[in-house]
Amino acid sequence: MECVSFSPLSRVAICGGTHGNEMSGVYMAREMQKQKVEKAGSVFITTVLANPRAVDACKRYTDTDLNRCFTDALLSSPITDSTSYELRRAQELNAQLGPKGSEEAVDLICDLHNTTANMGLCLIFYSLDWITMHIYKYIQSKITSAPVRAIQLDIPISEAYSLESVGKHGFAIEVGPQPGGVLRADIFNMVKEAVDLTIEWLQLFNSGSTFEGGEVEAYTLTKSVDYPRDPMTNEITAAIHPKLQDNDFKLLQPGDPIFLSFSGKTVKHEGEELYPFFVNECAYYEKKIAFHLARKITLTFPSVSVKKD
Repeated sequence: MECVSFSPLSRVAICGGTHGNEMSGVYMAREMQKQKVEKAGSVFITTVLANPRAVDACKRYTDTDLNRCFTDALLSSPITDSTSYELRRAQELNAQLGPKGSEEAVDLICDLHNTTANMGLCLIFYSLDWITMHIYKYIQSKITSAPVRAIQLDIPISEAYSLESVGKHGFAIEVGPQPGGVLRADIFNMVKEAVDLTIEWLQLFNSGSTFEGGEVEAYTLTKSVDYPRDPMTNEITAAIHPKLQDNDFKLLQPGDPIFLSFSGKTVKHEGEELYPFFVNECAYYEKKIAFHLARKITLTFPSVSVKKD
């Protein structure tokens, strides 16, 4: 693959608090604002506390999930008296950091999240973006304190629903396990290291460094699995099986236990071998998701360098 050149990536937004009870991003954004971190070499940094009302309440959101409000359709919808706070906020963020899909959009958005699942550090992105993949490879090569993985969601950018899709390039950093409303030093430090490495990569790229192409492993979402439920009441009737709990990204084979019913019955996985993630994520109970299942794929990408004047 031939080397691909890009314009300098000089404007980056570091966002936290898209979910108001995911504390690593909240405190990362607050600390960067307190320290007035606005420039690092060739990189101009905008730090955003995305959902301040939810942060103040220490809740995931107040009216609706902000991280599902960034589709083209929602961003262009008219504001009325009944419009939720989060949708209004999404349109404000789109005006500040975008508009989505435009030349005026910031070069890169990095949105910081926590999960209650045992997922280590994950980069989540939509399109097969060469810049994002190089940053992922760079972070993966530098962080040794926890596994670093990538999740690719095969969704067109117009339908991409999360904040990072507003930038020309973007990804979410998802780190766990950490309970909602709780700040853990080890998790916070992992997030800080990933942010610092992202900015370091951008500085090296802008200075003229060529990054060699290669391959990385990633996981691509295939389906979501709900908890077993009572057909009459719709209440869950089982919990995640102990042998699946905390085993995100461990290959799930047919016959492996996935749920343990409250009456003591084991429910086993049926179908093909896949990899579970977001296992028993607290925030997904309302979405009727016990865990996602993914295939492992290999992504190949070219060398990249900055365009010369």
